[in-house]
Amino acid sequence: MPESQESTHHVRPFVYDTLHSKALHFTICEVQSSMRLRDPDALHLEYTRMMMGFLLFMAEPQNITMIGLGGGSLAKFCYRHLPQTRILVVEINPHVIALRDEFHIPSDDDRFSVVRADGAQYVRTSASACDILMVDGYDSEGLPQSLCSQRFYDDGCALLRPGGIMVVNLQYSHEHYAIHLDRIRRSFGDSVLVAGDKDGCNSIVFARKGLGFEQIRQSAMRLPQHLDAAAATALLPALTQIAAASRLFKQQGESAGG
Repeated sequence: MPESQESTHHVRPFVYDTLHSKALHFTICEVQSSMRLRDPDALHLEYTRMMMGFLLFMAEPQNITMIGLGGGSLAKFCYRHLPQTRILVVEINPHVIALRDEFHIPSDDDRFSVVRADGAQYVRTSASACDILMVDGYDSEGLPQSLCSQRFYDDGCALLRPGGIMVVNLQYSHEHYAIHLDRIRRSFGDSVLVAGDKDGCNSIVFARKGLGFEQIRQSAMRLPQHLDAAAATALLPALTQIAAASRLFKQQGESAGG
C-alpha cells in the first residue's frame, strides 16, 4: 500500500508465521489475532470464542457491526457460519486492512464489507441500526480512549435495535477496567453480563438494550442449529461458561428481588 500522510499516523503491524499458524502483531509480546493455516475461518484464540456467546441470546441476528478488524477472525467466522447475517467491519488503520488477503478475509459483497473509518465516530453518526455490536478495537497502545468513553457506550446503546447486544472485549489488567465496566452499566442499566476467559486475561462483556438477560429462558439457550459440527464443538466450552454466568446472573437478580 502506498504511504500517504494519513497512513503514516498509524502503526504498521507485522505478521508472524509458524508452520501451523499466522499471527498479527503490533509488538512481539502481544498477539492481536491468530489464524490456523489448516482452518483459516476457525476461532484460534479463546476470547474470540467467548465473544461469540451472543449466539446464546440471539442465534440469527439480521446484521452485525464490528469495531476493529485485526486478522479478521470474528468477521470470517460470522461470514461463514451466519449466512443470513449482514456484516459490517469498521477499521481505522489502513495497514491492518491491507493485510486482509493474507488472513483470508473475504472480499466485500452484498452482505459483507470492511470500511475504513474511526469506530467511535461511526457508532456516533451511523443511521444503520444493528442487532449485534462487537467491540474489539485494540491498537498498538492498547484500548483507545475513544472506544471506552461514556459517550461511546451511550452511542453504542443508541445504535442497537431493542433487544440488541453489544459485546466488548476488555482486559482485566487494564488500570481502568472497573471504570470501563461501570460506564457500560450506566449505558445499559443492569442488563450487563460479564464472563472471563480461562487465562484470566480477557473479560467479555455482554450488554443488552432494553431487556435484561434474566428474561431469557435457560431452556432457550442452546447451540445454534445452523453451526457445523466442528464449529459447534469449538464454541461449546465458551458457550457453556457463558450460560453458567447467565444462570448465576438470574439467581442473583431473583435474590435481590426478594
